[in-house]
Amino acid sequence: MDTAKKGFQGFLQRNWLVIVTGLVTGAAAVILSALGNPPNMGFCIACFERDISGALRFHGAAPVQYFRPEIVGIVLGAVGMAFIKKEWKPQGGSSPFTRFMLGMLVMIGALVFLGCPLRMVIRIGGGDVNALIGLVGFIVGIVIGTFPLRFGFSLNRAYRQNAAEGLFFPILLAVLFVLSFIPNLFAKSTEGPGSMQAYWYAALLIAIVVGALCQRSRLCMAGGVRDAVMFKDFHLVYGFLAIIAAVVVGNLIRGTFKFGMEGQPIAHTESLYNFLGMVVVGWGSVLLGGCPLRQLVLAGEGNSDSAVTVFGFIAGAAVSHNFGLASSGTGIGAGPVLWVLIAGFVILALISVLNIKRRA
Repeated sequence: MDTAKKGFQGFLQRNWLVIVTGLVTGAAAVILSALGNPPNMGFCIACFERDISGALRFHGAAPVQYFRPEIVGIVLGAVGMAFIKKEWKPQGGSSPFTRFMLGMLVMIGALVFLGCPLRMVIRIGGGDVNALIGLVGFIVGIVIGTFPLRFGFSLNRAYRQNAAEGLFFPILLAVLFVLSFIPNLFAKSTEGPGSMQAYWYAALLIAIVVGALCQRSRLCMAGGVRDAVMFKDFHLVYGFLAIIAAVVVGNLIRGTFKFGMEGQPIAHTESLYNFLGMVVVGWGSVLLGGCPLRQLVLAGEGNSDSAVTVFGFIAGAAVSHNFGLASSGTGIGAGPVLWVLIAGFVILALISVLNIKRRA
């Protein structure tokens, strides 16, 4: 009994912060949906960056245009916590164009599936079986991505930069957020997911808390599976299991839990594309060194390479909607989705192979 108690205490001591972060993030997703955000999309990094891309008029899909405060809040929360803990360090110069391209590919895959890894686990917590198919694809993509890592894959080292380089992205994001309150300056949805909005001040404050916790815990969906596969380290996995648990409980309390494939909110039942889209997301996220949520947090810590990656996400959202690659609740887009996914696999393979460094 004492041994079991000590083992449990040791488990909590090692993992309490990432578990708390997961529980808070899951609860935040449920609360934000209750306050007006789309169902099963209280928090979705890809969806919200897609909405921001639309708000900036980079694409013309009217149902998904809104400058989401949650993205701003995550970055500001990470900035604040990084400064408090003296972990804010401006750096960059690690293959920025390759990271931009990877960001575009990850976003294209996410919008085929209709969600980033964070929304994937939120959808699972809502009972969406389509998201379980996406999870299988996500894991397969990460496993593929671990092979180049084992052989020395690297996007080269980042270099110390001046403070302005590290601060530019969060300042730009904050300025654009303030400008978004000027009537008619940015596009704004009047129907569809983009018109479903929690109170901006609640969304901003909740996201700041989540961003600060994610900075401390290093929560990352892709990193968790990668570490489990490569090192048998499940530390980060406990974080997103906690997200699922919190979302399940929250949906049961609200009466919004619905198990099945059909009729899920803002989701489609094209299983092959749910799978393939998340393979791209998993593979690309491993090569980037973190999922879309982690990239926002790293950008808040002063990493300009992650800021470039976020711009890649926003550009990828524009490409997805402008060329008919983004899915909707009724199915995949009208564009050449399969061919683009195949091209994405080829590009990911080339990036994987060409960036393997010889070991001494």
